[in-house]
Amino acid sequence: MSRAVLDIRFVRAETERVKRELAKVGFPGEEVDALLAADQRRRDAIRAVEQLRAERTQASKAIRDVMDPAERERAIAAQRGMGERIAAAERAVEAAEAEFTERMLRVPNLPHPDVPVGPDESANVVVRTEGQVPRFDFPPLAHWDLGPRLGIIDFERGVKISGTRFYVLFGAGARLQRALIAWMLDLHTRAHGYIEVYPPAMVKEECLVGTGNLPKFGDNLYRTDGFYLIPTAEVPVTNLYRDEILDGEQLPIRHVAYTPCFRREQMSAGRDVRGIKRGHQFDKVELVKFVRPETSDAELLSLLDDAEDVCRRLGLAHRVVQMCTGDLSFTAAMKYDVEVWAPGCGEWLEVSSCSNFRDFQARRANIRYRPAPGAKPELVHTLNGSGLALPRVVIAVLETYQRADGSVVVPEVLRPYVGADVIAAGAPR
Repeated sequence: MSRAVLDIRFVRAETERVKRELAKVGFPGEEVDALLAADQRRRDAIRAVEQLRAERTQASKAIRDVMDPAERERAIAAQRGMGERIAAAERAVEAAEAEFTERMLRVPNLPHPDVPVGPDESANVVVRTEGQVPRFDFPPLAHWDLGPRLGIIDFERGVKISGTRFYVLFGAGARLQRALIAWMLDLHTRAHGYIEVYPPAMVKEECLVGTGNLPKFGDNLYRTDGFYLIPTAEVPVTNLYRDEILDGEQLPIRHVAYTPCFRREQMSAGRDVRGIKRGHQFDKVELVKFVRPETSDAELLSLLDDAEDVCRRLGLAHRVVQMCTGDLSFTAAMKYDVEVWAPGCGEWLEVSSCSNFRDFQARRANIRYRPAPGAKPELVHTLNGSGLALPRVVIAVLETYQRADGSVVVPEVLRPYVGADVIAAGAPR
């Protein structure tokens, strides 16, 4: 489809087409009909107010020509009644606008034409696998056993101070996490051309509306004193340019940011809750792009390569998975996941989701650019992907580079940052 996100004028003109495309991502056609009905009520209410205002203006002009005092007083009294009718009509407009906006904000992005169609993750496509899956001559340990034996991951103290799904990193474990963050930031700024940003970890509600986290995912967010704790650096970094018109010569803008992230994870029983794979607080290095529409498809592939480059340089086996329509996020038009192999867990772990949102977020956040001097402003396209997400990279490093004696070899690129070649039990903490 030519449109990247719902413009209500497009929905009116191409209703059946919009329904077909949204059905691919599981959005019911009845919701499109309800949206159009709300739009019609909004437009009718606006017309009613405009008609009443026109009548008031016409009556006001007529009053000036009335010479009889009694008749003039009756006309003025009628005008006061008109004011009350207009006030009531304006309240009706506000209610209709609120309903329309609420429905619009709950409509997902339209899938890119090249996204494979499928009902759920079973239809996702493994695009490629890179790197050598490690082979061991001993039974490899999962990080939830390996970390405590090395004295670098403490689950019990994490639960003691914060509750379930929290943990503490000690000594070389904390240094490894810090080293990964610093090294990834250096890699993306020095080798990939991103500009580093250190944004706030608390944002206003409108920032989450702009990126598509609200209203749909409000239950997954932490809120305090009128602010929201960010679920990802994508939120503050994307909103850097909210309500702005960028110079086309500035594009593409590429930012990288490290932040802590906070999410109300809905935990399920089973393997996914073990260890440090999923928690309410985690660290992440995030990549965000603002680009011209005609370049966004190519920029997505470049973004994906930048995320993969982290895996390559760490020597981690990884694969790229393209999401089908039924497994796209609410905001993405096209999305690729990067997954690393964790030999101790015996599974692929997602460490990055690289998405092209096209103009979905830009329309919500009102981020535009001027293609040329004097040209009419247009919506930018936004993209983002983790580069990469912790602690799953920590898991992959520990489990991939473990040795039979329980120690872990530090990947070469990280040694200057960690200050050691090997992480071993009993080492100074």
